[in-house]
Amino acid sequence: MERTLVLVKPDAVQRGLVGEVLTRLERTGLKLAAMRLIRMDRELALRHYADHVGKAFFEPLVRYITSGPLLAVVLEGPRAVEVVRKTMGTTDPAAASAGTIRGDFALTVGFNLVHGSDSNESAEREIGLFFSPDEILSFDRDVDRWIT
Repeated sequence: MERTLVLVKPDAVQRGLVGEVLTRLERTGLKLAAMRLIRMDRELALRHYADHVGKAFFEPLVRYITSGPLLAVVLEGPRAVEVVRKTMGTTDPAAASAGTIRGDFALTVGFNLVHGSDSNESAEREIGLFFSPDEILSFDRDVDRWIT
């Protein structure tokens, strides 16, 4: 079973979209395995976005992601990374399809509401930044037999 990390970013929290984002992700059949409301500090932001150090958008990205509370979520299910990325929509909301989170609720790349791991390898690394193994729950749901 795959796991992936989703960050419901500060703009989504401020706009009251946390429930909408979680609802859309849960409706795909993915299962919540961990959740935490945090305020990301600069040190964690530097580790999380290490691949972007030196890029022109890096400092604005760090300021944005540390500007307010966010919800860190681990989702679990078949093809979790792929399903989350399709549900979120493309990074640029202007190019995101209607029916996706970004296509329906975001306007700019700078405030695009959500982050989702881009690969299984990234998911494993990113989950480890936000959660210890004992904070991630595995459990069966009666509905799982209808999903997997």
